[in-house]
Amino acid sequence: MAKDTFFQIKETLNIDGKIIDLTQPKVMGILNITPDSFFEGSRVNSEKEILKQAEKMIDEGTDFLDLGAYSSRPSADDISEKEEINRLIPCVKLISKEFPKAILSVDTFRANVAVQAIENGAHIINDISGGNLDNQMFETVAKLKVPYILMHMKGTPQTMKGLNQYENMMQEIFFYFSEKIAQLKALGVNDIILDPGFGFAKDIAQNYELLNHFDEFRMLGYPVLAGLSRKSMIWKKLNITPNDALNGTTILNTIALQNGASILRVHDVKEAKECIKILDLLKSHSN
Repeated sequence: MAKDTFFQIKETLNIDGKIIDLTQPKVMGILNITPDSFFEGSRVNSEKEILKQAEKMIDEGTDFLDLGAYSSRPSADDISEKEEINRLIPCVKLISKEFPKAILSVDTFRANVAVQAIENGAHIINDISGGNLDNQMFETVAKLKVPYILMHMKGTPQTMKGLNQYENMMQEIFFYFSEKIAQLKALGVNDIILDPGFGFAKDIAQNYELLNHFDEFRMLGYPVLAGLSRKSMIWKKLNITPNDALNGTTILNTIALQNGASILRVHDVKEAKECIKILDLLKSHSN
């Protein structure tokens, strides 16, 4: 288990004045409003599909819904800002109206998309690029006064696959986070969540190295998100498909939780919540 003895972790998020306690790990359910996301089961395109999937995840106890209209899988097609907005904003409005208590995160690296999403009912910005693909993003998050998920990636979804060369991967990611955190804090951003970016400019071996050292990111003082759900580090090594990768996902989520993950970003909410509950039971009977 992760030990936080020499440093203090920020364990809360302020969502519209409501304080979310992250000492108990939370689950973020993935809703992809895209035709080409790597896991077919996460794609929703019609209003009926969107509401059905959102309702299912809410009923299963998700703490956040993460809405994405730009596929970030390796070599995904680039789409225009206009198309991303046309896909995303109606979905944000729809879920906000039907499920007004739902906490919505938007998966975007574009500042203008972030603004429109927050203005229409979203609460969190989840930026795969850590501000690198839009130099207005950090200032925008500061003005919006919303929590920001800061992920590590090199390049773009189209180029990242060939950018996994590191002299010392953990050292480089630590430096990346330290620099970005300093910039965000200088702008007055208080609620930062770190995401090491499994699969983003990392090969399979590097992903497992990252998971082995996952607890070290808590030394930076912020909650850490694990995005491992149905990724190729599971199914490629087991010679299966993403559709069959739930068992492997649960195993990796368990390891991430034992190494201090505060949020699990998943396609399968029920199983992630059960994972958290079982580990809680284990912890409560450890003495």
